[in-house]
Amino acid sequence: MEIFILLFFLLAIASDRALGQFSIKPAHTCPKTTRIAFELTHHLIDKYYNWTSGRLNGGSVWTDANALETVHTLMLQNKRTDWDGFADNSYLGRHALNTSSDWQAFTGGYIDDAGWCILDLWAMADYKTFRSENGVEEYLISAGQLYDKMSENWDDTCGGGVWWTTDHGYKNAITNELFLTISAQGYLRFGNETYLENAKKTWAWLEASGMRNSEGLYNDGLDDSCVNNGETTWTYNQGVLASGLGALWKATGNRTLLKEAEVTLDATIKDMTVNGVLKESCDSVIETDDPCDIDQQTFKGIWTKHLQYYLIFTNDKEKIAKYGSFLGVQSHAVIKYATNATDDISNLWYARDEGGAIYNVKSLPSGIMAHVAAAQFSDCEGVDST
Repeated sequence: MEIFILLFFLLAIASDRALGQFSIKPAHTCPKTTRIAFELTHHLIDKYYNWTSGRLNGGSVWTDANALETVHTLMLQNKRTDWDGFADNSYLGRHALNTSSDWQAFTGGYIDDAGWCILDLWAMADYKTFRSENGVEEYLISAGQLYDKMSENWDDTCGGGVWWTTDHGYKNAITNELFLTISAQGYLRFGNETYLENAKKTWAWLEASGMRNSEGLYNDGLDDSCVNNGETTWTYNQGVLASGLGALWKATGNRTLLKEAEVTLDATIKDMTVNGVLKESCDSVIETDDPCDIDQQTFKGIWTKHLQYYLIFTNDKEKIAKYGSFLGVQSHAVIKYATNATDDISNLWYARDEGGAIYNVKSLPSGIMAHVAAAQFSDCEGVDST
């Protein structure tokens, strides 16, 4: 597996593909939405970031990775440097710069966590490249090591697929959707055919797995008989699939992949919204005995982020027109319903709170993700006029 590490190093310094998806700049950004995104990100870091540990207080490895990925995306999107040096101070960045880091221990054996960390490392490496900073090679090498961890946990059980954890007890949608999008993006960044082969085989497996239900949405995973377990259709499962298929389309030119992505995107908009605003099944206006847990409170923001990536990869005016206004609606709803007087953001985007909203370190960056996506692709009307 050392070939991956070597190729990450050599190709990153030999090609402008190191800037990856963010080499495609937006045609516009919405000024007010962008300002709100920066203000809320400053609030997130001021309130929760621990400069000693490099962690968000109360966060976890995978949600911290998503939050930091968004911070660096926001800076890259606007060519700003508000949090210069943030990458190397972060818990993940410190491990990336340490050549003896134990990634198995770092991720706790969760293969999907390895995937989230790769996406964050790439975003931070892109920012470092933009700033001509040292450490890009170390970040890409670490991403390569984590990618090896993912690929090593693919086997023939259930006809293929990557396991959720190194214990090999469950094959689920999100881990394999992450492997799809990372493999396809890896090919776009570095041109290594192995990444493309992995992306193709992962999509072939996902398509045949039966995890997508009759509504076009992906359930959580497979049961012990390798059959769709019928468990919750979380929003982030639908979004990460779309970014993966968008990247794979860009790599292959196969337009069928875009149709498949939009089956699931459109099903999300149809069946996982209230009044046009995203809603997890566990979101509730009133307090309940079974609220969204702290991880589930970040899922909707991840959906918006990966729709943003889908639009970056496809770079198509019709698709931007189709989905950009929806991103604008999410941003507007986060402002109207989810943001309180102290600039914290709850998990409740679709209606006014009557006791069910939850505010914490994971719901706040989720809302920020909605603003970052809308700032790039909404038409600004109805958002910047708020």
